Amino acid sequence: MSDPAVQAAVTTNASLNPRVKARKDLIKRFKKNKAALISFYVILFLIVVSIIVHVFQLFGITITPHSPSAVNLPDRFQGPSAEYWFGADHMGRDIFSRILHGMILTLGIGFVSVFMGALVGVPLGIISGYYGGKVDAVIMRIIDVLLAFPGILLALAIVSILGGSLVNVTIAVAVYSVPGFARIVRGSTLATKKLEYIDAIRALGAKDGRIIFKHILPNVMSPIIVNATLYIATAVLTAAGLSFLGLGAQPPTPEWGAMLNDGRGFMRDAGHITLFPGLAILVVVLAFNIFGDGLRDALDPKMKN
Repeated sequence: MSDPAVQAAVTTNASLNPRVKARKDLIKRFKKNKAALISFYVILFLIVVSIIVHVFQLFGITITPHSPSAVNLPDRFQGPSAEYWFGADHMGRDIFSRILHGMILTLGIGFVSVFMGALVGVPLGIISGYYGGKVDAVIMRIIDVLLAFPGILLALAIVSILGGSLVNVTIAVAVYSVPGFARIVRGSTLATKKLEYIDAIRALGAKDGRIIFKHILPNVMSPIIVNATLYIATAVLTAAGLSFLGLGAQPPTPEWGAMLNDGRGFMRDAGHITLFPGLAILVVVLAFNIFGDGLRDALDPKMKN
């Protein structure tokens, strides 16, 4: 006779195999997309670097070549060199150091605003799709009103009312992302709640809360994750645009959009002041878009075949 412990272990492994296999298949499909894989490593590298720079800054240690706020007027407008890798701006500040210190602000706005938008939009979408009727009509009409405004104009209006600051920019971008999450989750909820096993669970007496959290929400996580990744790119671009207009980060904060604003008057004589912050925004937005596209393809059920 075989050992009962061994049989139990085999049974447990057998029950976990489908989940493990699905996870491995997902990773395998994602790795086939080389551009998405490279974008993932770029994003991971940027996050790690920004965290390291920020942690050292909290302890009063500057690990960048120069302090991001150190003014050196004799070196103003200096082009890229061994001392100033990305050149110096109109105040003689090191652009490379300012980009590294501003990375945590740019990525932070992207992640926090999208998280806040999902925190509001996902429940609204699930409630709207699950209950339908008047609840669905009221929620969707509010979402339609928000969608009637172009995203950047909606964020611009909110920041104009609240005042210019990074916190208000984050709130504005979060509000801007709520309608997208709500509509996507509502559509997925409508499809999921019609499945036969949901009807069976409801017939067994399961309450709405259990059905929503145990069965509806896990089934709509894929579109939530994919769209959150894509929305981060949009959030970064929107936040940079608001800071460029002077409604976001205020000087001398080394935020990338504000750095573009600082250099726009010197583009002809010192183009490097706007070139490198612009390239930084381009890399981040492009990396998140490509990563999101690859993640969407990997999570697409049609790709399993």
